[in-house]
Amino acid sequence: MRFQVYRMLLFAALLLGVAEARAQETLRGRVLAAGTGQPVVGAEVYVQSLARAVLTDTTGRFVMIGLAVGLQQVQVSALGYQPYKISVNLPADGFIFELTSRDRTLGEVVVAAPQTTFGQTRLREVEGTAIFAAKKSEVIVPENLVANLATNNARQVYARVPGLNIWENDGGGLQLSIGGRGLDPNRTSNFNVRQNNYDISADALGYPESYYTPPTEAVKRIQLVRGAASLQYGTQFGGLLNFEMRGPDPDRKAAITSRQTVGSFGFFNSFNSVGGTVGKLSYYTFVQYKRGDGWRPNSNYESKTAYADVRYQANENVKVGLQVTHMDYLAQQPGGLSDKQFLQDARQSNRERNWFAVDWNLFNANADWKLNARSNINLIAFGLVASRQSLGFRPNDVTRSDSEANSRDLINGDFRNYGLEARYLNRYQVAGKDAVVLLGTRYYRGTTHSTQGFGPTGRGADFRFISPENEVFGALGSSDYRFPNHNAAFFVENILYLTDKISVTPGLRYEYIRTQAEGVINTIDRDLAGNIIQIRQKNEARVSGRGLFLGGIGVSYKPKEQLEFYSNISQNYRSITFSDMQIVNPSAVIDPNLQDERGYSFDVGVRGEKTGFLTYDVSLFALNYDNRIGEITEYDALDRIYRRRTNIGRALILGVETYGEVELLNQLSQGAGCRQWSIFGNVSLIRGLYVESQLADVQGQQVEFVPTVNLKTGTQVSYGPFKASLQYLYLSRQFSDATNVGEDPGDIVTPVVGPIPAYQILDASVSWEHRWLKLEGSVNNLADARYFTRRATGYPGPGILPSDGRSYFLTVGVKL
Repeated sequence: MRFQVYRMLLFAALLLGVAEARAQETLRGRVLAAGTGQPVVGAEVYVQSLARAVLTDTTGRFVMIGLAVGLQQVQVSALGYQPYKISVNLPADGFIFELTSRDRTLGEVVVAAPQTTFGQTRLREVEGTAIFAAKKSEVIVPENLVANLATNNARQVYARVPGLNIWENDGGGLQLSIGGRGLDPNRTSNFNVRQNNYDISADALGYPESYYTPPTEAVKRIQLVRGAASLQYGTQFGGLLNFEMRGPDPDRKAAITSRQTVGSFGFFNSFNSVGGTVGKLSYYTFVQYKRGDGWRPNSNYESKTAYADVRYQANENVKVGLQVTHMDYLAQQPGGLSDKQFLQDARQSNRERNWFAVDWNLFNANADWKLNARSNINLIAFGLVASRQSLGFRPNDVTRSDSEANSRDLINGDFRNYGLEARYLNRYQVAGKDAVVLLGTRYYRGTTHSTQGFGPTGRGADFRFISPENEVFGALGSSDYRFPNHNAAFFVENILYLTDKISVTPGLRYEYIRTQAEGVINTIDRDLAGNIIQIRQKNEARVSGRGLFLGGIGVSYKPKEQLEFYSNISQNYRSITFSDMQIVNPSAVIDPNLQDERGYSFDVGVRGEKTGFLTYDVSLFALNYDNRIGEITEYDALDRIYRRRTNIGRALILGVETYGEVELLNQLSQGAGCRQWSIFGNVSLIRGLYVESQLADVQGQQVEFVPTVNLKTGTQVSYGPFKASLQYLYLSRQFSDATNVGEDPGDIVTPVVGPIPAYQILDASVSWEHRWLKLEGSVNNLADARYFTRRATGYPGPGILPSDGRSYFLTVGVKL
């Protein structure tokens, strides 16, 4: 009996030994990233039979023991990768598991803005292949605004950006003219203006004026970066202004938007868009038609804009795209007024034959290549084929009556340019600390053909030149010039994180610029009766090639996530433009010895936010502007006043810019019946003086286009589907020339030379939205103020250009 018990125990032990031997198989292998072969660190390898998992080491390897012979169900997973399941048959060894990344390069990330979102944000330290660390930046999100978007109303759209000085050229928003910190607002020529990160101005160096402004209804974000942007985007003192257009809907094959707007003075705007994604192909396109009669007589306009954006996702890491933009418009110009005429009746016009036409065509091909998780390349090829034509009777005496028998001055500009820009951004580590480097290069060629001469008599928009012999007293001289410009640049910026809270961003840019002027100018001598005595012809050829380095550095300190102290200093440079070189103008004379402008900009500030309650940015700035080009008042041999455009001297502009927005109520306050209520305000206090000048009566004078006080404030409220906003703007007095004509009571003020008085404006807007339908209404210049923002020397004056009085607008929008 005892022997049988021993036999049973021995048999059980043998069975256990065999079972244990069968359970001692080992699974070894390695986990790699598909496509790159890089090891996946920390991947989890899970075996179903043991209900146990192990993690891979720094080489992607793993070992699991205690497995039985036969089939085993294995699952491999890792953060950022798609899970991988497989059946393996043991005994075996050396398995290789490849994981596919979850990352996808999307054509667009659509973020639905909640009602607590502010109308303005700021750029992150790194976006795409651009570095914005320690730079003063603002981002406007039009979709979050309750504003008149149909007319591109700049007062409302840019209300949250401190320090901007806005010229109002027309009631339809055909052209945007903004400046800041003492920079001339004319056609935003002191900013590097881009659409989807490529140039849209006539000639980025030779003639950086923007006759095309993207419709705000089609814009996703408006990005502004102040003077420190010069290292990445070129040499403008103002910095970067980039319009990021709406893109394809990633979740639908066809998303349709239609907005129809009617308003005062015959205004009508129709905006229609469609976009979507089909497989790897995505698209977005819109068309816009706009017309109006204008607040003043002789102010009608008609505009057409079309845009197409096609993108192809070749694979997970490569995306290519093509964009085409067309815009054309014809506008009648009512001319400028004298101070007396403005006070009598700001709506009057004594010019019926002045016209302006624009034809703008932009092209862009781009590619984004994600080399790996840390490195990206962006390539852009862009071009412009455009023209502008200005026709009119524009004598220096704006009170002089016009007759159809008089010939008109005609100026034509044809622009052909193209450029290539490449950027490489890489994230790396130095001594265990993160760093980001950006390398970029750019080649640009622009060619402008500018002609000026005698236009036909009559009243219509007839843009034909006639010979001087056929002209009638009143026309100017003539010229025919070509301006070929070349530009090559290389730039580098590097974010170095010294600690978890402190970073420095040095940068360097090299520019080679070659500007030319080749042409002929005809000067007409007349007798006292206005008859032509002789026509003197002068041939001219100017070439200027120069290379220069621009440097800068920024510092950022973040004691906590939502608080940042920042500072930057950057050199700036601006070459003379062809409009500085030569143009025939009865109200202005150009110094033939103009020199390029140089200087630097400096910012120091603090910014932060408390999510859903407060956002703010308070900064001090300094702009040192050497060889500043401006206008002084002089008298000719007949004691007639005119402006002379020349290098004024060195200007120093100092100021403080503040912005804050507080959300007093939000969606948590539903019990109070109001879902959202916010108040914003920004104020700029600026002082600009000419500290050095060789010219008489200039040193110590105030810099032109610098209102000492620039205040904008407003409120926005939402209740259910209803939203409403009220905005207030105040600008103190500013001067239009460097000699500050109009400061003393005895100064002789003319329509083209004198101060711009202080003014204040109220704008109100409301909207209602339910599912696919949205209704909007706006009242601009609610108090019907009489004011003006500029004194023009030529186009579209000369003289005072009154801004629009009170006007009403209603929009019906549909989204399907």
